[in-house]
Amino acid sequence: MSSDTQAPYRVTGTREHFQGALFSVVTDTVRMPDGTSAVRDYLRHMGAVCVVAIDDEERVVMLRQYRHPVREVLWEVPAGLLDVPGEDPSAAAARELAEEAGLTAARWELLITIYTTPGIADEKIRIFLARDLSPVGPEFAYERVFEEATMTLHRIPLDEVMSMMDRGEITNGVHAVGLLAAWRRLRAS
Repeated sequence: MSSDTQAPYRVTGTREHFQGALFSVVTDTVRMPDGTSAVRDYLRHMGAVCVVAIDDEERVVMLRQYRHPVREVLWEVPAGLLDVPGEDPSAAAARELAEEAGLTAARWELLITIYTTPGIADEKIRIFLARDLSPVGPEFAYERVFEEATMTLHRIPLDEVMSMMDRGEITNGVHAVGLLAAWRRLRAS
């Protein structure tokens, strides 16, 4: 990290309060540039990927998935955790596209990398654009469980997806950022 992006803050102690399957809750003691110390609580997250998959008819692969923290079924793109040790994010994106949408892509492009809520979590998400889609082969086997078992798959024209965001129908911020980045990338070319 270059000196213009790395703040002169130093962690002098860390205490973990909770370790769960998806994240942990920690408290850091941080030495400030003026020499004082401050306590900062945050979620430590394994990271994730999202895939904006767009077919040859410029339709976006969208899912309807239940999200328990908000108790709603949301419009989303295929996405998932970086929960396979050592897995490259682009491989994770391909895995999630296959698992959630039953698709593979011949062309991949990293659209954007974002921190979801840097004031309370270190979660970093890489959002990919997937093109030249085709169904997974018959040898691919994946069983959806829990919320994924009731997911529904849709292909919606990209312009209609943008209208859905304007109407407030797409409320997952990470997915909205990915869709906007994809729309801009495709319209700029």
